[in-house]
Amino acid sequence: MKNDKVKSNLDEMQEAKLLQIEHNGCWLAFWGLLVAMIVELFVFGVEKMRYFIGEWIVFMALCVYMGEACLRNGIWDRRLKADRKTNLTVSLIAGATAGLVFAAISLVRYHSVPGAIATFVMLFVFVGLCCYAALSLTAREYRKKLAQLESEGENEE
Repeated sequence: MKNDKVKSNLDEMQEAKLLQIEHNGCWLAFWGLLVAMIVELFVFGVEKMRYFIGEWIVFMALCVYMGEACLRNGIWDRRLKADRKTNLTVSLIAGATAGLVFAAISLVRYHSVPGAIATFVMLFVFVGLCCYAALSLTAREYRKKLAQLESEGENEE
């Protein structure tokens, strides 16, 4: 039977370097798309989101792929733990960031400080709660998958 795998021309060090380059490129694309969409929100506003819907689709596809691939392989993060404290901290940061971005847009467009504050509070709470719920559910699935992978590893030995 013919080997379907193409032989690599790279040695182990070059392969590791290539993986690092791909890693950096992926994160550059991720954060670049996010920043571009935030800038476009300021420039075009929410009602003209159709101007950057393509970027949004690519960004969300990247998010879903990376999240699913990591969960499938029992990977959470290099530094962060899948616990309540971390989930709460990340959720508060996400809520505050979303609240600040949309409060700034509201302030620039409508020149109303009370409206901007209300926008901040509503988005801070909504995004924070949604993010916490999503992270908690994902962390539970991660722990299940990790336990499954560990039990499979023990059975192989």
